[in-house]
Amino acid sequence: MRIERIDDKTVKCFLSNEELEEYEIDYKDFVMRSEKAKEVVQEIIEHATEEVGYKPPKFAFDLQIMMVPDQGLVLTFSERDPDFKDMKDGEKLIECLQEMKRILQKTKDVTAQLPAPEKTEEKAEKSGKKETQEKPGFAVFAFSSLRNVMNYAAALPSNLRVDSTLFEMDGLYYLYLGKGHASYGRYSRACIQALEFAALYAADEGRVLQLKEHGTCLIEEKALKKLRG
Repeated sequence: MRIERIDDKTVKCFLSNEELEEYEIDYKDFVMRSEKAKEVVQEIIEHATEEVGYKPPKFAFDLQIMMVPDQGLVLTFSERDPDFKDMKDGEKLIECLQEMKRILQKTKDVTAQLPAPEKTEEKAEKSGKKETQEKPGFAVFAFSSLRNVMNYAAALPSNLRVDSTLFEMDGLYYLYLGKGHASYGRYSRACIQALEFAALYAADEGRVLQLKEHGTCLIEEKALKKLRG
């Protein structure tokens, strides 16, 4: 268990896969706020109090959960301000911008593995260089719930012609997203948008084969279209 103090009201705790197994707990427990998760959260708060001088909030706190593929979970505890509704618009904007900055920092390493937006023909002609590096044509994202998959599907353009297959494994939902007949630019934006609802699980064939072998295929073709209804 590694605890980091962000500011007076926020602490971050990293739980490795080994620690999650030791606690016999996973992502779903924290999402569903199970009794087991509450016990672990209380233990984390006690450790944070001793190690970094964290003072538990007098009121409620927000818990953010982020999966770190192949490593574990990051839990972020933030004190919820009871007077938040009374804040001025300028203060709200500053808080939103700070939160966006934190999210972008978290996803910087992850998005580096995703397909980059395609250069336009005009830019390619100006550079005088041809693309020689093969662009990745698929990515797999892990969702904590089917509802999150459906929300993601609803957020995408209805005419986006990507390939999509939905799997379930160990209580999580995995969406295979292939370029299909979409332009590389639109496909790339769809991948980046997926990070608002899920974590990147894989961008290599080996992990996909493992998912096909051990997971259950729920929707084999056009999963996003079918989930969007």
